[in-house]
Amino acid sequence: MTILVTGASSGIGRAVSASVAAAGGDLVLVARSEAQLLELKREVETEYGTTADTSVVDITDVNELSRRLAAVPSLHGLVNCAGCNIPQAIESVTEDSFDQIFSLNVRAAFFAVQGCLDKFKAAGGGAVVNVSSQMGHVGAARRTVYCASKHAVEGMTKAMAVELAPHGIRVNSVCPTFVSTPMTESMFKDPQFLREVTSKIPLGRIGTAAEVAAAVVFLLSPAASLITGASLLLDGGWTAQ
Repeated sequence: MTILVTGASSGIGRAVSASVAAAGGDLVLVARSEAQLLELKREVETEYGTTADTSVVDITDVNELSRRLAAVPSLHGLVNCAGCNIPQAIESVTEDSFDQIFSLNVRAAFFAVQGCLDKFKAAGGGAVVNVSSQMGHVGAARRTVYCASKHAVEGMTKAMAVELAPHGIRVNSVCPTFVSTPMTESMFKDPQFLREVTSKIPLGRIGTAAEVAAAVVFLLSPAASLITGASLLLDGGWTAQ
């Protein structure tokens, strides 16, 4: 089984890649950082004995992404991990920041799925996991555009699941709360911000990339063979309130 992971070079994408390899899956690792991808490739191939091909590409370049995907021999799954957020008050949002968020979080994810479809059909089916967010279910100040993009990912996931089910292709999302990653590390150095976030999580703590990765591997696996169009909330109870 070969799984393509976008945004594989760090954070949740890196954790997902390692977890897929630990479960015996081969990988196609996609990100913009060649050095980080090559380091990850060496790590998973040495530790788990699986194969990991790398592709250095900006996935918002749809034509280049399509070209790279066409060159992949076979695929059985896709994990859309690449994403971004630019926290801003509504008054401060620019066209550029709006477009950057939607281009990566929604547009690139859509075309990544589209580019994998022929491979999935040739394999007799496949599984897509879109890494969304709890913010795809709620709202938050200074995250209007991010919330809008993740709500879009949630709707896209459901619609894709319905349309692709006849081909044996399952499409689900995982929706983590705030997670400790290199990208969020600076945010959590602010004690007030950390207290504010954890106060809204009934379990009383932020998440880990490994916890998200475990959920992704489950949704990719045969254990989730009847699950499609679902949104798996990894939010410590945030949205239950």
